[in-house]
Amino acid sequence: MSTLTPGADTAPGYRPVRTLPVRVELIRQLKRRRTLVMGLLLAVLPFVLLAAFAIGGEPGSRSSRITLMATATDSGANFAAVALFVSAGFLLVVPVALFCGDTVASEANWSSLRYLLAAPVPRVRLLWSKLVVGLGLSLAAMVLLPAVALVAGTAAYGWGPLRIPTGGALEPGVAVQRLAVAVAYIFVSQLVTAALAFWLSTRTDAPLGAVGGAVGLTIVGNVLDAVTALGDWRDFLPAHWQFAWADALQSHAEWAGMIQGASVSVSCALVLFALAFRGFARKDVVS
Repeated sequence: MSTLTPGADTAPGYRPVRTLPVRVELIRQLKRRRTLVMGLLLAVLPFVLLAAFAIGGEPGSRSSRITLMATATDSGANFAAVALFVSAGFLLVVPVALFCGDTVASEANWSSLRYLLAAPVPRVRLLWSKLVVGLGLSLAAMVLLPAVALVAGTAAYGWGPLRIPTGGALEPGVAVQRLAVAVAYIFVSQLVTAALAFWLSTRTDAPLGAVGGAVGLTIVGNVLDAVTALGDWRDFLPAHWQFAWADALQSHAEWAGMIQGASVSVSCALVLFALAFRGFARKDVVS
């Protein structure tokens, strides 16, 4: 299906860059039920952890070694770090895949995609607006969870330094900054999942297929990373670096792992984003 191009056949005042503004797309996505449900689930999770600790008692370790989980009730900062730890491996993958994988495929599923293009909204502009909003909502989801956990943990366990399992502690102000760095890294590390979901969203009319495909392939990456026989080949898997953010929660932050993990994630994501834009530009949209 072809789209109109600026020229003699377009309406006076038509500007491709003014079609489907990011603000309009953001409002549309915020009003969707799945956005509200996902936000509610992420906001409730810290309170579920609080209830689990209240019922089960102080968290501990099966060995004499002190772990991050064992320090969960030491302060609000420790509780926020634990909330990130238990959710970064899988839970935070879901909103990323949902917000980036459901965006284009849902329009095709509703048979409204061709009408958007006939508006006319240029294909690159449509994808760009949806990608920016999808990534923005993904980042908001990742910020929401530790932010609520920090507030809830501070109310329950007090405002204090972040106790480091390996020894030492980070002052509250420094701890909040390091947690922000951890969230930023988790977002960058999840760009692969976002790009994969977005690419699949441009290839299918089934939103569940795009979302489920991205989550499934992310799980496959985690499984492959657990195969130690792969040796150094695992360094090229984004999943291998997914917990490198923990290096930021040390007395002296280590950046090497996060830099390598970010480079792998961004490189893979750029390739997948390019495939999404290239494929959609040539796609025959009939729905």
